[in-house]
Amino acid sequence: MSASNSILDSPIEYLKGVGPLKGDMLRKELNIFTFRDLLEHFPLRHIDKTQVNLINEINPETEFIQVAGTLVDSTIIGEKRGKRLVARIRDKSGILELTWFQGITWVQKSLLPGKDYLIYGRCGFFNGRPQMTHPEMELLASVKSAGKNFLEPIYPSTEKLKARSLNGRQLGTLTSVLLPQVAERDIPENLPAPLLQQLKMPSRYRAYCDIHFPKSPQDYQAAVRRLKFEELFIAQIRLALIKLQRHRYSRGVVFEKVGDIFTHFYNHVLPFQLTGAQKRVLKEIRQDTARGKQMNRLVQGDVGSGKTIVALLTMLLAADNGYQSCLMAPTEILSQQHYQGLTALLKDLPVTMRLLTGSTKAAERRKVLAGLADGSIQMVVGTHAVIEESVQFQNLGLAIVDEQHRFGVAQRAKLWQKATIPPHVLVMTATPIPRTLAMTAYGDLDYSVMDELPPGRQPITTVHRNEMQRAGVMDFIRTEIAKGRQAYIIYPLIEESEKLSYEDLMQGYEQVKSFFPEPKYYISMVHGRQPPEQKEANMQRFVTGDTHIMVSTTVIEVGVNVPNASVMVIESTEKFGLSQLHQLRGRVGRGSEKSFCILLTGERVSKDARERIKIMCATNDGFKIAEKDLELRGPGDIEGTRQSGMLNFKLASLINDKAILESAKKYAQLLLEQDPDMTSADNLPLKSHLLAKEGKTSWSKIS
Repeated sequence: MSASNSILDSPIEYLKGVGPLKGDMLRKELNIFTFRDLLEHFPLRHIDKTQVNLINEINPETEFIQVAGTLVDSTIIGEKRGKRLVARIRDKSGILELTWFQGITWVQKSLLPGKDYLIYGRCGFFNGRPQMTHPEMELLASVKSAGKNFLEPIYPSTEKLKARSLNGRQLGTLTSVLLPQVAERDIPENLPAPLLQQLKMPSRYRAYCDIHFPKSPQDYQAAVRRLKFEELFIAQIRLALIKLQRHRYSRGVVFEKVGDIFTHFYNHVLPFQLTGAQKRVLKEIRQDTARGKQMNRLVQGDVGSGKTIVALLTMLLAADNGYQSCLMAPTEILSQQHYQGLTALLKDLPVTMRLLTGSTKAAERRKVLAGLADGSIQMVVGTHAVIEESVQFQNLGLAIVDEQHRFGVAQRAKLWQKATIPPHVLVMTATPIPRTLAMTAYGDLDYSVMDELPPGRQPITTVHRNEMQRAGVMDFIRTEIAKGRQAYIIYPLIEESEKLSYEDLMQGYEQVKSFFPEPKYYISMVHGRQPPEQKEANMQRFVTGDTHIMVSTTVIEVGVNVPNASVMVIESTEKFGLSQLHQLRGRVGRGSEKSFCILLTGERVSKDARERIKIMCATNDGFKIAEKDLELRGPGDIEGTRQSGMLNFKLASLINDKAILESAKKYAQLLLEQDPDMTSADNLPLKSHLLAKEGKTSWSKIS
């Protein structure tokens, strides 16, 4: 019997005790369509009824306990609302009082004095005596007196299901009907036997049995650990396979030499010493581009860690080897900034760099296209205009994508088609990605981390102020402007309502104008409703120093470089996510002057927001912030990873299971180093599992 016609594929209504009505509810409420879905609906917790204790073993620390004893008597006490039923149970060690506040008459009818009962519930003490409220009771004659031989599972349920008598425990009854019908061949092993032995893990079949009905808490823990490891391990194997295929089969252009242009620039033009991190990343790029395989590298560096210089040096390396390169940025203003910054550095070198964006004039555009096609232009900087059909290169050897999450997979793929041998790809992001997330979401890219700030940069001081201290904040901005500096004031975008955001911003703008009257102060305003030309002009005025203050929504978060700006005020900080706050803060502190970030909030701030503000004030380290962000928000929200489809694990969590993830990655790499095609007898089950899954999952290359 093959796995495909396994009992687990049966529709859920065929399970005894389900039927069409409950089947329908299970599908709608919990997405349980088949026996397999029920098997993979894992319990939240377990109730331990494996032991029967004596009444005198109950102490103030006892939470839940199971005892057996004889019912002495039961009486109803109190009037109307205060009415309750009290019964007493005796075993050889003492007496336990039981209390009910609801369903009193019904319960009392079912209580038979003189009979022996097995009783389970939560204990409390009342006037120094142990008591139990609304316990679960069974006649001892109908059950074994030794207690159950497994822990009883409680499952996640919903209000609608509870109304149809499918609560957390009743779902357990269905699982207990299902499990005996499931044989080992229905849950075939998919991990190599030597690995299971080495890690002392139960088989897959055993793990599924023990996650539902374990004999002991230890068995349950072992089952959970095994299934989490399996999820993470298989994800890592798949990513590593993509990477391996690429390293093995992809061709790439070879940058064989470090030539004169690079050397001259490095020794004579570079205005400062590279940091250790920059040197390390350059060395990795050097090795990648010399192997004859296509490079696919993700460079993540915190705000201001000097990724742009690394990009330029890589472009010079390409030029030395006779290849063209392009640098894509997500917005016009960023492209222009890259272009101005880079051409200033390149002015005495024998290379030509041009800018190509949507607003490039037709005549200039024709020149650029001709120059790229005949090879007289070695480098082009631009927005996604660079990947349009009309843009043809003579020999594109390197594509650099800045702020990777703004570019879709399809847009990056268009770059591949610009050359017969696909160009090397360098993806840069200033959003630090926590290590655990990078391992799962970008595991198919080689990745480098730049975690040092260039010399001369001072850390930014971050403080939290509330509405009552607004006047003081404005006075502080005045003193900074008097020193010749500039300031940003940022308002949140309210996703539900553009109108609300706009009104907030306008109100804020009027308020700022009242603090900073013209003609002594000039203010730029930028928001999403402005036409692009106006937005551009207002940004430019701030960049060139014509205006002292930039009032804006979050459109400026990525990359705008104004070294003279030293104050960043963020309004309604509580409405921003952590990584966004960190990105915004990175807009200041780009010069050699001391910079400040002021987080303004209302009087009332939620616990979560307070936590975010606390970490912002405590550290400037983007990686620490990203880790914290992952903890607070979970992985689904981190930009660019939603579409990866890798992160919807059933059990594993990137936040709590870092150690299991590290070990899964290590063993996945080891396995593929020793047996890249997975042809050994030990690895065949894994290979067939991957092939069977291949058709069912929407799993595709991330990049």
